[in-house]
Formats: sequence, C-alpha cells, structure tokens
Amino acid sequence: MPQDRLDAAVTLPGEDFSRVALTADAVELLRKLWRQHGPLMFHQSGGCCDGSSPMCYPAGEFITGDSDVLLGLFDLSGAGTGGGVTSDPPGGPGNGHPLEFWMSREQFSYWSHTHLTVDVVPGRGSGFSVESPEGKRFLIRSTLMDWPV
Repeated sequence: MPQDRLDAAVTLPGEDFSRVALTADAVELLRKLWRQHGPLMFHQSGGCCDGSSPMCYPAGEFITGDSDVLLGLFDLSGAGTGGGVTSDPPGGPGNGHPLEFWMSREQFSYWSHTHLTVDVVPGRGSGFSVESPEGKRFLIRSTLMDWPV
C-alpha cells in the first residue's frame, strides 16, 4: 500500500483486494467533516455534472438499496495506517463506525475494472455534499486494475 493513501477494507464477496482508497488529503478533510457532522458515507452515482463526483453525506442520509454496491469501508481512526495517513486522537472520527463507500450498481458495471482513489481539490462541490462550504471538493482518480476482476 502506498504510504500516502488509505485503502478501504474489502467488502465484495470473493475478492481479496481493495477497490477504493482515500488520499491523505481526503482523510484529513473527512476527519474534519466527521467532527462537524458525525459519521459520514460516500455515494458515487455516475451520470453527468455532480453525479459523476463522489458525494459525501452524513451516514444514513442517502438511502442505499439493491441498486447500490458497497465497495469499501474506511477506518478513519488511523488504526493500522502509516506514512502520510496519521492516527487521529482517541474518540475522534472512525472510532467503531466505518465510513462506507457506495456506488450505484449500474455505474459499477462500467467501472468494475478500475481502482478508485478519492482525492480533494480546490473548488466548490455539490450543494448536497458536506464538503461544499469548505471551498474544496472530492473527486475520483481512477486507474485500470492489473488483476483479474
């Protein structure tokens, strides 16, 4: 694992590799947002405009179902991380409640051959995503996987 990212725990049956990761900058912003809003989740729906950006919501505010795939779980507490992703103080973000990363099943059928990395860039995100007031937005950087899917 590169030292500047946090890989999600594997959630798809039969797989033994992480499909999604967070950059150190994304982890830092997510910890800040977690302290403001409580537990968080991501949903990646696809489509145009803001639909192609990962949306960050307070956990449970976006209802998921059979039309969605849970791609990964992140422990934002920092347990077991190294390098550029440092630990958070006890009682901070993560602590027993993972950050879920969901994707619409239809979008996953198009992106199933890629590894996704959530990063942060300057700019204004969607009004519904919790990072919007921070002057930053989340985005996906994808790379083709070099292992069988």
